[in-house]
Amino acid sequence: MPTINSSSQIIVVGSGVFGISTALWLARSGYKDVTVLDMQDTATTAYDPLAGVDSASADLNKIIRFSYGDEIEYQRLATEAARMWDEWNREIAQAPADELPERLRNGDRKLWWNAGLLRMSSEPELGDFEIATLENMEREGIREFQFRTDDDTDIARAKERGWAHKLDPCHRQERFGTHKAVLDSTAGFVYAYKSCAWTQHLARKAGVKFVLDPVRGKVVDITNKDGRPVVHTADGIEHSADLVIVAGGGWTTSLVPEVQGLLETTAGSVANVQIPKDRLDLWEKFAPENQPVISWGSHQGKEVYSLPRDENGVFKIGWRKTKWTNFKDIRGKRISVPKTAHVTEEKETRIPIEALNGIKEYITINFPELVPLGISSTRLCWYTDSIDNSFLVDFVPGRPGVAVCSGGSGHGFKFLPILGREVVKILEGKGSETVYGQMWRWRSSSEPKRNGLEEGEQGPRVLSKQTMASESDLKFTN
Repeated sequence: MPTINSSSQIIVVGSGVFGISTALWLARSGYKDVTVLDMQDTATTAYDPLAGVDSASADLNKIIRFSYGDEIEYQRLATEAARMWDEWNREIAQAPADELPERLRNGDRKLWWNAGLLRMSSEPELGDFEIATLENMEREGIREFQFRTDDDTDIARAKERGWAHKLDPCHRQERFGTHKAVLDSTAGFVYAYKSCAWTQHLARKAGVKFVLDPVRGKVVDITNKDGRPVVHTADGIEHSADLVIVAGGGWTTSLVPEVQGLLETTAGSVANVQIPKDRLDLWEKFAPENQPVISWGSHQGKEVYSLPRDENGVFKIGWRKTKWTNFKDIRGKRISVPKTAHVTEEKETRIPIEALNGIKEYITINFPELVPLGISSTRLCWYTDSIDNSFLVDFVPGRPGVAVCSGGSGHGFKFLPILGREVVKILEGKGSETVYGQMWRWRSSSEPKRNGLEEGEQGPRVLSKQTMASESDLKFTN
């Protein structure tokens, strides 16, 4: 473990959530020589996925939730992050337009939307995970912000607080005679690409340097010379540093092969429905003022979520029942790596037909009025899963001066404002003193089931084994 000081040369590989939050908090903590390298120009594009950026962080929107079952430490950190999201909203609202990053000068000048999260059962009763979440929130003193749709007291409280219109946006009680769900009035979503652009803006103001270029910013290897880590970029330059932090999202596993067995690059499936502005009924219904974030059948075999339409009318639906892998030869090892629409050598914009059918089922059952519109686009969202869905932030054994900051496992974005604060403590050697340093340490598992990582290339989730959805599949048929 290196000893770092304010003048140490620090390189952060990756400008997504884990990298940019770490860089910002390093600068805030007094480190004066912090450089972020990335092969994608996340500055000019402002992380906008429609501008050709491929990463989990470069997304339209992300869910902000505080429901973690019995994982109370994540629930507490998310609650603390929520206060920072509120503060960022206030800062942006009060700032003169010319002091904001360009992407925040137009459209909604707001990152975090407290639209609520409706955790909707696909079965006649609430699941065990939901019951555990409510019990935890009761112990934490925040149960009053949760509204069960089958509890008269909760329904009355929701009406008093102006949340009743989001208790059953799919009219399930009326159409099916039953509707079991919990509305979390503390939750909602953030505009992901705008949030990352804002964080990069703050990091630049704090003194962080950036090299965002497909050649000069593309890291191809990390070696060691004279006891110091050396970062090799695609232009042939060697960058010596005191500390290198690999926060490369889905590309982390190929840059640090030692994480194999602990982290795996996987993809979730996402589809969009384009809501026309001239359909005022739909435009209003799916606006964040009227539509909550919804999760459907979580821990019940469905694993679908949706978010309110964005300012351009895009209604996003995600399917997380299966997370796909894509194995390639990387330095003599078979490692799962991203296969994206723009950045990778082999391109992919389709999703497996199984995922598309799961999304279409969700729409057909819960939002039949969207069926005539069809699916407008799909994408694979690549990130890293860990063996236990907990993050990995630690030094790489046997690699002096190299640390990994990854393993978001599909739930890291909400911690953007605060994640780096905890990461810096670990980088300073204080990880054993904090609950998150212990949770995110380098680890292994002897459990037979390890979040799918035990399957490897022989497992059923490999992308090449799937039937991919075609353009014609995006339409609904009777």
